[in-house]
Amino acid sequence: MASGSNWEKVAASKRAALADSIPHEYRVPKQQLPPDSQLDVASWPKTSGWFSSEELEITDSTASQILGKIASQTWSSEKVTRAFCKRAAAAQQLTNCLSDTFFEEAIASAKALDEHLSRTGQVQGPLHGLPISLKDNFNIKGKDSTVGFTSLVDVPAEHNATLVDILETLGAVRYCKTNVPTAMMIAESVNNVFGRTVNPLNRKITSGGSSGGESALIAFGGSPLGIGTDIGGSLRIPAACTGIFTIRPSFGRFTTQRCRSGLAGQEAVASVNGPMAKTLEDIAMYSRIMVDAQAWLLDPKVLPIPWRQVEVKKKLKIAVLWNDGICLPTPPVTRALRETKDKLQQAGHELVDWDPKLHPKALELLSRMFVADGGKSVEALLAPTGEPYRPEMDMYKEAKELGTHDMWKLQLERTELQRQYLEHWMSYDNLDAILAPTTPYASVAHGDFTYVGYTGVYNVVDYSATSFPSGVFVDKAKDTAVVDVKAQSEYCKATRDSYNAELLHGLPVSLQLVAQRLQEEKVLAMTKAVLQAIKST
Repeated sequence: MASGSNWEKVAASKRAALADSIPHEYRVPKQQLPPDSQLDVASWPKTSGWFSSEELEITDSTASQILGKIASQTWSSEKVTRAFCKRAAAAQQLTNCLSDTFFEEAIASAKALDEHLSRTGQVQGPLHGLPISLKDNFNIKGKDSTVGFTSLVDVPAEHNATLVDILETLGAVRYCKTNVPTAMMIAESVNNVFGRTVNPLNRKITSGGSSGGESALIAFGGSPLGIGTDIGGSLRIPAACTGIFTIRPSFGRFTTQRCRSGLAGQEAVASVNGPMAKTLEDIAMYSRIMVDAQAWLLDPKVLPIPWRQVEVKKKLKIAVLWNDGICLPTPPVTRALRETKDKLQQAGHELVDWDPKLHPKALELLSRMFVADGGKSVEALLAPTGEPYRPEMDMYKEAKELGTHDMWKLQLERTELQRQYLEHWMSYDNLDAILAPTTPYASVAHGDFTYVGYTGVYNVVDYSATSFPSGVFVDKAKDTAVVDVKAQSEYCKATRDSYNAELLHGLPVSLQLVAQRLQEEKVLAMTKAVLQAIKST
């Protein structure tokens, strides 16, 4: 572990090591790099001439398609892995989305999987040969999990996270880890070690956080499927910022054992993990495979609930959360809600309005739980190298520690809020889901992400939720700023003041679909129904 007040030197050394880890053949020639003025680099792989047609075909395929091609031996796992290593390397050079690479190890794993398939005629597991990217906090033995702190540079993990072991057993190939914000507690992926990850759809805006390295990598095409985490929206926010899919499962469906945390031991609001990908089909496939792996035999906190087949009603009852009473959504998000509601009604579903009366209390509890230790966890990780607080972390700098008695009282308040939220849900008579903004924004310029309330409330109550692209894109002509509505809070004012339709023009707008606790199968099936309604009307 580094010590003293040398954090800048430690960070510079780590960044240099990351750059050096990219093989020369995966470094884009300077003359082929897009100019800094080119904001959309998601399309660059197709126009650059740097990728072969086969590399593009592979890396533009879905995870499900790739698995089929590998199983039929149309593509080798080695060929697929090399293509994604190359595209991930390009993603790093254009968006700064990675925290570690281990491409040689990945290619060796892929070769071993190919040899097994050739020799036995059988795949090793349901994820045989599929490259899967991992958020920085998933421990891999011998690799760093810095979670954005210089004091954790060159402190390699002594064991794998349980999820990492399971993925290997299932046949997945690990090849890189992705950038996060400091302590994974900021809605944008920026830290003092690796710097800021940018959005490949527009490099002037954020890819979200805390799984923003994952979202940038996937949106660029550098990963067919990645795993992130969520404690206040950290899967759903970055998925929304880049127009991809994810699911925030309830705690206990997927293993979280032996991962690194910036707030280790904080359990008043549980961190969960889940998949991120370009299609809902891939999210559902991974979720089923992970539950079928029976992680409850390895992790005592995983619930022994097998994957369930769910028949969704032809006529769903969905409540629309237009506004949570704290922060009005920006115009494109409100338009996406309105257009999605209209299409769902045309498809025969029943739509009602959701009363967010409990949301302010839920978010007040969430903010108190995050800083209940008085910021000691964060301070303990900053202090060894003299690393300063980033401005986004001021809440931890100013926090006061709760005693045990006050912490227990806080948890009682949380449990009562969960009871009240369930009671409120049940008062809607056979309600299936809530349709809500994922965030008030499509995305924002770097440094402007200030409100996580639309996601955070569902961490407090531990409900299953997806984030999905609504099919709506920001239109500067349609989505003009609203100036004659009184701001509901400082968050609301900041959101309104930072809204820039010109900057965001053309970006995808995502929404969130929320089911009750432990209804992962149902929320995925309902999201499919919503997408069908969007496409068919």
